[in-house]
This record gives sequence, C-alpha cells and structure tokens, in this order.
Amino acid sequence: MSDIETGDTAPTFTATLGTSDHESFDLEEHLGDGPVLLAVFPGAFTPPCTNEMVALQERRDEFEDAGATLLGVSADSAFSQGAFREEHGIEFDLVSDMDRNAIEQYGLEMDIPDLGLHDIANRAVFVLAEDGTVAYRWIADDPTNEPDYDELLDAVEDA
Repeated sequence: MSDIETGDTAPTFTATLGTSDHESFDLEEHLGDGPVLLAVFPGAFTPPCTNEMVALQERRDEFEDAGATLLGVSADSAFSQGAFREEHGIEFDLVSDMDRNAIEQYGLEMDIPDLGLHDIANRAVFVLAEDGTVAYRWIADDPTNEPDYDELLDAVEDA
C-alpha cells in the first residue's frame, strides 16, 4: 500500500512518453504550472483502464479549465500506450513507466496472478499541487474500481 499521504512532497520520476517518438518524460517539468492529475493504471487495453482513461478524456476540458495537466501512467511500453491513445482518442499524455520508477516510488506495485500480471501498478490517482505536494490521493481497494470523477475535479479545483 502506498505510504504517500496528502501533504507529502510528491516523488518525481523520469520515464518515456507513450508516443511513437519515445520522448523522455520528467515529472519535475510539469510541476509549478497548475495542478497535475497523475492517474496510475494497471494496463492499457484492459476494460477498467480503458473506461478510466476514456472518462478522463471526456472530462479533459473540465480538468484543463481548472488549470490541471492530466497524465496517465502505467508499466506498458510506449508503443502499447501510443496504440491505446490512438484507438481511444486520448489526447493527454500517457507515461510509459516500464522501469517502474513511479510505480515503486508511489508504492503501487501489485500482482494479479490469475491474469498472469506481475509488478504492475494498482489503480490510483494523485493530484499534485503547484508546489509539488500531494493535494489528494485515491488508491483502489480493487484494481477494477474507478475513481469518483467529480471528486477528482473538486480536488484539482482545490489544489
């Protein structure tokens, strides 16, 4: 279970953007310019993850109007994430954490042995304030659960 609590300084990490260019990603570059909504998900193309990313995409304007940067993070390859974004019309950045830097630092590692999945991320959402502290956190009791999207928007507006 994540030890990251509200009010803590958010761990920063580097990874790769889920695009065909495999651009590098550094969370620090996104802090200080409005809140960051970090949506960590187990895996692209799985039904609950697709539902969550599509729901965030559908409300993207509301989050951006509140000043937030939306980021999806999973251990999927940049290639998988790029295909996932294209198939579902996701316009915000997905971050490929294949090295599991973010997943480990946020304490979200889990296995789903029945599906043959190991060292993947549990579903979680963190809202990071401009000063780099955790303004809000939600961690799924079960990875098939989705967050309350109205609550996320409220958290972004309050951050």
